[in-house]
Amino acid sequence: MEPVAPFKEGEELIKQAGGGTARLCFQCSLCTVTCPWNTVGKLIVHRKLRQAGLGLADVEDEDWWRCTTCNECVSRCPRGVQIPDVMIAMRKIMVQAGAMPGGLRSVMASLAAVGNPLGEPKERRDDWARDLHVKAFSPGTEILFFPCCVGAYDARVRQVARATALTLQIAGADFGILGANESCCGESVRKAGNDRLFADLAQRNLDAFARVGVERIVVASPHCYTTFKKEYPGFGGAFDVVHVSQYLAELLREGRLEFQRQMDLKVVYHDPCYLGRHNGVYEEPRAVLKSIPGLELMEFPDCREGAICCGGGGGGIWQDTKKGERLSDLRLNQAIELGADILATACPYCMMNFEASLLTETSDNALQVRDVSELVLEALEVPLTKC
Repeated sequence: MEPVAPFKEGEELIKQAGGGTARLCFQCSLCTVTCPWNTVGKLIVHRKLRQAGLGLADVEDEDWWRCTTCNECVSRCPRGVQIPDVMIAMRKIMVQAGAMPGGLRSVMASLAAVGNPLGEPKERRDDWARDLHVKAFSPGTEILFFPCCVGAYDARVRQVARATALTLQIAGADFGILGANESCCGESVRKAGNDRLFADLAQRNLDAFARVGVERIVVASPHCYTTFKKEYPGFGGAFDVVHVSQYLAELLREGRLEFQRQMDLKVVYHDPCYLGRHNGVYEEPRAVLKSIPGLELMEFPDCREGAICCGGGGGGIWQDTKKGERLSDLRLNQAIELGADILATACPYCMMNFEASLLTETSDNALQVRDVSELVLEALEVPLTKC
Protein backbone atom coordinates (compact mmCIF):
# COMPACT_ATOMS: atom_id res chain seq x y z
CA MET A 1 0.00 0.00 0.00
CA GLU A 2 1.34 3.43 -0.96
CA PRO A 3 0.84 5.88 1.90
CA VAL A 4 -0.25 9.42 1.06
CA ALA A 5 1.77 10.83 3.96
CA PRO A 6 4.74 9.62 6.00
CA PHE A 7 3.94 8.47 9.51
CA LYS A 8 4.88 11.65 11.38
CA GLU A 9 2.97 13.95 9.04
CA GLY A 10 -0.11 11.72 9.09
CA GLU A 11 0.01 11.44 12.87
CA GLU A 12 0.11 15.23 13.24
CA LEU A 13 -2.94 15.67 11.00
CA ILE A 14 -4.81 13.08 13.00
CA LYS A 15 -4.00 14.92 16.22
CA GLN A 16 -5.08 18.27 14.76
CA ALA A 17 -8.47 16.80 13.86
CA GLY A 18 -8.94 15.36 17.32
CA GLY A 19 -8.25 11.88 16.02
CA GLY A 20 -5.21 11.20 18.17
CA THR A 21 -7.33 8.83 20.25
CA ALA A 22 -6.71 6.23 17.53
CA ARG A 23 -3.71 5.12 19.57
CA LEU A 24 -6.04 4.15 22.43
CA CYS A 25 -7.60 1.43 20.30
CA PHE A 26 -6.90 -2.07 21.64
CA GLN A 27 -8.46 -3.88 18.68
CA CYS A 28 -11.61 -5.19 20.38
CA SER A 29 -13.51 -4.81 17.06
CA LEU A 30 -16.65 -3.55 18.82
CA CYS A 31 -16.65 -0.57 16.45
CA THR A 32 -16.78 -2.85 13.43
CA VAL A 33 -19.63 -4.88 14.91
CA THR A 34 -21.47 -1.65 15.78
CA CYS A 35 -20.85 0.16 12.47
CA PRO A 36 -23.98 0.22 10.27
CA TRP A 37 -21.84 -0.89 7.32
CA ASN A 38 -21.52 -4.21 9.13
CA THR A 39 -25.19 -4.84 8.30
CA VAL A 40 -24.38 -4.88 4.58
CA GLY A 41 -21.13 -6.82 4.88
CA LYS A 42 -18.63 -3.96 4.75
CA LEU A 43 -16.33 -4.52 7.74
CA ILE A 44 -14.25 -1.38 7.44
CA VAL A 45 -13.65 0.27 10.80
CA HIS A 46 -11.18 -2.09 12.47
CA ARG A 47 -8.90 -2.19 9.43
CA LYS A 48 -9.09 1.60 8.99
CA LEU A 49 -8.09 2.22 12.61
CA ARG A 50 -5.06 0.00 12.24
CA GLN A 51 -3.99 1.89 9.12
CA ALA A 52 -4.56 5.24 10.82
CA GLY A 53 -2.34 4.14 13.68
CA LEU A 54 0.42 3.82 11.10
CA GLY A 55 -0.42 7.12 9.41
CA LEU A 56 -1.31 5.32 6.18
CA ALA A 57 -4.00 6.24 3.66
CA ASP A 58 -4.25 4.37 0.38
CA VAL A 59 -5.59 6.79 -2.25
CA GLU A 60 -7.26 3.93 -4.12
CA ASP A 61 -9.21 2.79 -1.04
CA GLU A 62 -12.61 4.51 -0.98
CA ASP A 63 -13.51 2.85 2.32
CA TRP A 64 -12.10 5.96 4.01
CA TRP A 65 -15.08 7.83 2.54
CA ARG A 66 -17.72 5.34 3.59
CA CYS A 67 -17.88 6.50 7.21
CA THR A 68 -21.11 8.46 7.68
CA THR A 69 -19.84 9.96 10.97
CA CYS A 70 -23.03 8.62 12.57
CA ASN A 71 -21.25 8.37 15.95
CA GLU A 72 -22.65 4.96 16.88
CA CYS A 73 -19.12 3.56 17.21
CA VAL A 74 -18.19 6.38 19.57
CA SER A 75 -21.18 5.64 21.79
CA ARG A 76 -20.01 2.02 22.16
CA CYS A 77 -16.21 2.32 22.26
CA PRO A 78 -14.82 1.26 25.68
CA ARG A 79 -11.66 3.33 25.13
CA GLY A 80 -13.19 6.60 23.99
CA VAL A 81 -11.72 6.49 20.50
CA GLN A 82 -13.28 9.27 18.40
CA ILE A 83 -13.42 7.15 15.28
CA PRO A 84 -15.20 9.64 12.98
CA ASP A 85 -12.48 12.20 13.77
CA VAL A 86 -9.86 9.65 12.79
CA MET A 87 -11.65 9.01 9.50
CA ILE A 88 -11.96 12.75 8.80
CA ALA A 89 -8.28 13.29 9.61
CA MET A 90 -7.26 10.68 7.09
CA ARG A 91 -9.57 12.27 4.52
CA LYS A 92 -7.75 15.55 5.09
CA ILE A 93 -4.49 13.85 4.22
CA MET A 94 -5.98 12.57 0.98
CA VAL A 95 -7.69 15.87 0.08
CA GLN A 96 -4.36 17.64 0.50
CA ALA A 97 -2.87 15.06 -1.84
CA GLY A 98 -5.64 15.75 -4.37
CA ALA A 99 -7.41 12.42 -3.87
CA MET A 100 -11.16 12.06 -3.27
CA PRO A 101 -14.16 10.31 -4.88
CA GLY A 102 -15.34 11.93 -8.10
CA GLY A 103 -18.80 12.77 -6.75
CA LEU A 104 -17.35 14.74 -3.87
CA ARG A 105 -14.94 16.54 -6.16
CA SER A 106 -17.80 17.98 -8.22
CA VAL A 107 -19.74 18.89 -5.07
CA MET A 108 -16.77 20.83 -3.71
CA ALA A 109 -16.39 22.65 -7.01
CA SER A 110 -20.06 23.71 -6.88
CA LEU A 111 -19.74 24.83 -3.27
CA ALA A 112 -16.72 26.97 -4.08
CA ALA A 113 -18.35 28.52 -7.15
CA VAL A 114 -21.99 29.12 -6.16
CA GLY A 115 -22.21 28.29 -2.45
CA ASN A 116 -24.35 25.15 -2.72
CA PRO A 117 -23.56 21.50 -3.50
CA LEU A 118 -26.14 21.17 -6.26
CA GLY A 119 -24.57 23.76 -8.55
CA GLU A 120 -27.74 25.86 -8.63
CA PRO A 121 -27.70 29.66 -9.16
CA LYS A 122 -27.49 31.66 -5.93
CA GLU A 123 -30.22 34.02 -7.10
CA ARG A 124 -32.70 31.11 -7.13
CA ARG A 125 -32.06 30.08 -3.55
CA ASP A 126 -35.33 31.64 -2.34
CA ASP A 127 -37.50 30.39 -5.22
CA TRP A 128 -39.08 27.85 -2.85
CA ALA A 129 -40.71 30.71 -0.92
CA ARG A 130 -41.59 33.17 -3.68
CA ASP A 131 -45.40 32.66 -3.48
CA LEU A 132 -45.50 32.36 0.31
CA HIS A 133 -44.74 36.02 1.01
CA VAL A 134 -41.87 35.17 3.35
CA LYS A 135 -40.02 38.36 4.17
CA ALA A 136 -36.32 38.94 3.82
CA PHE A 137 -34.54 38.93 7.15
CA SER A 138 -33.74 42.45 8.29
CA PRO A 139 -32.36 44.00 11.49
CA GLY A 140 -34.82 43.43 14.32
CA THR A 141 -36.34 40.24 12.91
CA GLU A 142 -36.51 37.62 15.66
CA ILE A 143 -35.71 34.43 13.76
CA LEU A 144 -33.67 33.49 10.71
CA PHE A 145 -35.13 30.40 9.04
CA PHE A 146 -32.32 28.47 7.35
CA PRO A 147 -33.84 25.81 5.05
CA CYS A 148 -30.60 23.96 4.08
CA CYS A 149 -29.33 23.75 0.50
CA VAL A 150 -31.48 20.76 -0.40
CA GLY A 151 -34.48 22.42 1.23
CA ALA A 152 -33.92 25.38 -1.05
CA TYR A 153 -33.28 23.50 -4.30
CA ASP A 154 -34.34 19.84 -4.18
CA ALA A 155 -37.80 19.32 -5.70
CA ARG A 156 -38.98 17.01 -2.91
CA VAL A 157 -37.26 18.50 0.13
CA ARG A 158 -38.28 22.08 -0.70
CA GLN A 159 -41.81 20.97 0.31
CA VAL A 160 -40.42 20.60 3.84
CA ALA A 161 -39.13 24.17 3.76
CA ARG A 162 -42.52 25.36 2.53
CA ALA A 163 -44.38 23.41 5.22
CA THR A 164 -42.14 24.90 7.89
CA ALA A 165 -42.58 28.45 6.61
CA LEU A 166 -46.36 28.12 6.42
CA THR A 167 -46.50 26.70 9.94
CA LEU A 168 -44.36 29.53 11.29
CA GLN A 169 -46.69 32.01 9.63
CA ILE A 170 -49.75 30.37 11.20
CA ALA A 171 -48.07 30.56 14.61
CA GLY A 172 -47.33 34.23 14.11
CA ALA A 173 -43.56 33.79 14.33
CA ASP A 174 -41.43 36.77 13.38
CA PHE A 175 -39.03 35.20 10.91
CA GLY A 176 -37.26 35.91 7.66
CA ILE A 177 -34.86 34.32 5.19
CA LEU A 178 -31.62 35.44 3.58
CA GLY A 179 -32.12 33.78 0.19
CA ALA A 180 -29.25 34.50 -2.16
CA ASN A 181 -27.26 36.07 0.68
CA GLU A 182 -26.77 32.73 2.44
CA SER A 183 -24.44 29.87 1.53
CA CYS A 184 -24.19 26.21 2.45
CA CYS A 185 -23.34 25.76 6.12
CA GLY A 186 -20.38 23.66 4.95
CA GLU A 187 -20.98 20.59 7.13
CA SER A 188 -20.59 17.96 4.43
CA VAL A 189 -17.42 19.46 3.00
CA ARG A 190 -15.78 19.64 6.42
CA LYS A 191 -16.65 16.01 7.13
CA ALA A 192 -15.21 15.18 3.71
CA GLY A 193 -11.87 16.66 4.78
CA ASN A 194 -11.76 20.08 3.09
CA ASP A 195 -11.30 22.51 5.99
CA ARG A 196 -10.23 25.38 3.75
CA LEU A 197 -13.47 25.39 1.78
CA PHE A 198 -15.48 24.96 4.97
CA ALA A 199 -13.82 28.02 6.50
CA ASP A 200 -14.64 30.03 3.38
CA LEU A 201 -18.32 29.01 3.45
CA ALA A 202 -18.55 29.67 7.18
CA GLN A 203 -17.10 33.15 6.77
CA ARG A 204 -19.54 33.96 3.95
CA ASN A 205 -22.44 33.09 6.24
CA LEU A 206 -21.00 34.82 9.28
CA ASP A 207 -20.57 38.02 7.26
CA ALA A 208 -24.15 37.77 5.98
CA PHE A 209 -25.50 37.11 9.48
CA ALA A 210 -23.55 40.02 10.93
CA ARG A 211 -24.82 42.49 8.32
CA VAL A 212 -28.44 42.02 9.44
CA GLY A 213 -27.92 41.13 13.10
CA VAL A 214 -28.93 37.46 13.20
CA GLU A 215 -29.20 36.15 16.77
CA ARG A 216 -31.56 33.18 16.59
CA ILE A 217 -31.61 30.57 13.81
CA VAL A 218 -34.24 27.90 13.22
CA VAL A 219 -32.84 25.20 10.95
CA ALA A 220 -34.51 22.40 9.00
CA SER A 221 -31.42 20.19 8.91
CA PRO A 222 -29.68 18.50 11.85
CA HIS A 223 -26.45 18.94 9.89
CA CYS A 224 -26.88 22.71 9.76
CA TYR A 225 -27.92 22.58 13.42
CA THR A 226 -24.70 20.84 14.44
CA THR A 227 -22.53 23.11 12.31
CA PHE A 228 -23.99 26.42 13.48
CA LYS A 229 -24.09 25.27 17.09
CA LYS A 230 -20.75 23.51 17.43
CA GLU A 231 -18.49 24.63 14.57
CA TYR A 232 -19.29 28.31 13.94
CA PRO A 233 -18.38 29.45 17.48
CA GLY A 234 -14.80 28.54 16.56
CA PHE A 235 -15.01 31.21 13.85
CA GLY A 236 -16.51 33.84 16.16
CA GLY A 237 -20.19 33.14 15.52
CA ALA A 238 -22.39 32.49 18.56
CA PHE A 239 -26.12 32.08 17.93
CA ASP A 240 -29.18 30.56 19.55
CA VAL A 241 -29.62 27.60 17.19
CA VAL A 242 -32.87 25.62 17.25
CA HIS A 243 -33.91 22.67 15.12
CA VAL A 244 -37.38 23.05 13.63
CA SER A 245 -38.68 20.06 15.63
CA GLN A 246 -37.60 21.81 18.83
CA TYR A 247 -39.26 25.04 17.74
CA LEU A 248 -42.50 23.27 16.82
CA ALA A 249 -42.53 21.68 20.27
CA GLU A 250 -42.01 25.15 21.74
CA LEU A 251 -44.92 26.58 19.73
CA LEU A 252 -47.19 23.75 20.86
CA ARG A 253 -46.29 24.28 24.52
CA GLU A 254 -47.11 27.97 24.16
CA GLY A 255 -50.48 27.18 22.57
CA ARG A 256 -49.61 28.96 19.33
CA LEU A 257 -50.63 26.03 17.12
CA GLU A 258 -54.04 24.35 17.18
CA PHE A 259 -54.60 21.15 15.24
CA GLN A 260 -57.84 20.90 13.27
CA ARG A 261 -57.55 17.50 11.63
CA GLN A 262 -57.74 13.93 12.89
CA MET A 263 -54.75 12.04 11.47
CA ASP A 264 -55.57 8.33 11.71
CA LEU A 265 -52.13 7.13 10.69
CA LYS A 266 -49.50 4.74 11.99
CA VAL A 267 -46.26 6.69 11.99
CA VAL A 268 -42.79 5.36 12.79
CA TYR A 269 -40.15 7.99 13.53
CA HIS A 270 -36.55 7.65 12.40
CA ASP A 271 -33.93 9.36 14.60
CA PRO A 272 -31.45 11.24 12.39
CA CYS A 273 -27.89 10.63 13.60
CA TYR A 274 -27.03 14.33 13.75
CA LEU A 275 -30.17 15.21 15.70
CA GLY A 276 -30.04 12.21 18.01
CA ARG A 277 -26.61 10.79 18.80
CA HIS A 278 -24.73 14.00 17.98
CA ASN A 279 -27.06 16.36 19.87
CA GLY A 280 -29.31 14.32 22.12
CA VAL A 281 -32.57 15.57 20.58
CA TYR A 282 -34.95 12.65 20.90
CA GLU A 283 -38.02 13.87 22.76
CA GLU A 284 -39.13 16.99 20.88
CA PRO A 285 -39.89 15.33 17.51
CA ARG A 286 -41.79 12.60 19.32
CA ALA A 287 -43.69 15.13 21.45
CA VAL A 288 -44.78 16.95 18.30
CA LEU A 289 -45.96 13.76 16.62
CA LYS A 290 -47.78 12.54 19.74
CA SER A 291 -49.67 15.83 19.93
CA ILE A 292 -51.29 15.27 16.50
CA PRO A 293 -54.87 13.96 16.98
CA GLY A 294 -55.33 10.32 16.01
CA LEU A 295 -51.69 9.73 15.10
CA GLU A 296 -50.26 6.47 16.45
CA LEU A 297 -46.53 6.81 17.03
CA MET A 298 -44.59 3.58 16.56
CA GLU A 299 -40.93 2.84 17.32
CA PHE A 300 -38.26 0.95 15.43
CA PRO A 301 -36.66 -1.92 17.34
CA ASP A 302 -33.42 0.06 17.10
CA CYS A 303 -34.34 3.64 17.89
CA ARG A 304 -33.00 6.66 19.74
CA GLU A 305 -29.30 6.07 20.61
CA GLY A 306 -29.28 2.78 18.68
CA ALA A 307 -30.93 4.02 15.48
CA ILE A 308 -29.29 2.86 12.26
CA CYS A 309 -27.91 5.59 9.99
CA CYS A 310 -29.62 6.36 6.67
CA GLY A 311 -26.19 6.64 5.02
CA GLY A 312 -26.26 10.36 4.30
CA GLY A 313 -23.84 11.79 6.85
CA GLY A 314 -20.14 12.47 6.44
CA GLY A 315 -20.60 13.48 2.80
CA GLY A 316 -22.35 10.19 2.02
CA ILE A 317 -25.40 11.98 0.63
CA TRP A 318 -23.29 13.14 -2.32
CA GLN A 319 -21.85 9.73 -3.18
CA ASP A 320 -23.31 6.85 -5.14
CA THR A 321 -23.99 3.73 -3.10
CA LYS A 322 -24.59 0.39 -4.77
CA LYS A 323 -27.93 -1.33 -4.36
CA GLY A 324 -27.51 -3.92 -1.65
CA GLU A 325 -25.30 -1.55 0.34
CA ARG A 326 -27.85 1.21 0.98
CA LEU A 327 -28.54 1.64 4.68
CA SER A 328 -31.74 3.53 3.86
CA ASP A 329 -33.14 0.38 2.25
CA LEU A 330 -32.82 -1.44 5.56
CA ARG A 331 -34.74 1.27 7.42
CA LEU A 332 -37.45 1.43 4.80
CA ASN A 333 -38.04 -2.31 4.96
CA GLN A 334 -38.19 -2.15 8.75
CA ALA A 335 -40.96 0.45 8.47
CA ILE A 336 -42.87 -1.79 6.06
CA GLU A 337 -42.53 -4.78 8.38
CA LEU A 338 -43.92 -2.70 11.25
CA GLY A 339 -46.99 -1.91 9.16
CA ALA A 340 -46.44 1.84 9.25
CA ASP A 341 -48.33 4.20 6.96
CA ILE A 342 -45.68 6.89 7.30
CA LEU A 343 -41.92 6.79 7.81
CA ALA A 344 -41.30 10.16 9.45
CA THR A 345 -38.00 11.89 9.97
CA ALA A 346 -36.60 15.36 10.70
CA CYS A 347 -33.62 15.53 8.35
CA PRO A 348 -33.46 16.40 4.64
CA TYR A 349 -30.64 13.91 4.01
CA CYS A 350 -32.68 11.09 5.58
CA MET A 351 -35.66 12.13 3.47
CA MET A 352 -33.65 12.11 0.24
CA ASN A 353 -32.26 8.65 0.96
CA PHE A 354 -35.59 7.18 2.04
CA GLU A 355 -37.35 8.62 -1.00
CA ALA A 356 -34.68 7.08 -3.23
CA SER A 357 -35.14 3.72 -1.50
CA LEU A 358 -38.89 4.01 -1.87
CA LEU A 359 -38.47 4.16 -5.65
CA THR A 360 -36.32 1.04 -5.84
CA GLU A 361 -37.45 -1.11 -2.91
CA THR A 362 -41.24 -0.93 -3.03
CA SER A 363 -43.54 -0.92 -6.01
CA ASP A 364 -46.81 -2.03 -4.38
CA ASN A 365 -46.51 -0.66 -0.86
CA ALA A 366 -48.38 2.43 0.33
CA LEU A 367 -45.67 3.59 2.75
CA GLN A 368 -44.91 7.30 2.50
CA VAL A 369 -41.91 9.30 3.68
CA ARG A 370 -42.74 12.57 5.45
CA ASP A 371 -40.98 15.18 7.51
CA VAL A 372 -42.38 16.04 10.94
CA SER A 373 -43.14 19.57 9.75
CA GLU A 374 -45.22 18.26 6.85
CA LEU A 375 -47.37 16.18 9.19
CA VAL A 376 -47.84 19.20 11.46
CA LEU A 377 -49.06 21.31 8.54
CA GLU A 378 -51.50 18.58 7.47
CA ALA A 379 -52.88 18.40 11.01
CA LEU A 380 -53.38 22.17 10.90
CA GLU A 381 -55.46 21.43 7.79
CA VAL A 382 -53.56 23.81 5.57
CA PRO A 383 -52.97 22.74 1.93
CA LEU A 384 -49.36 22.72 0.80
CA THR A 385 -49.33 24.09 -2.74
CA LYS A 386 -46.80 22.36 -4.94
CA CYS A 387 -43.99 24.47 -6.29
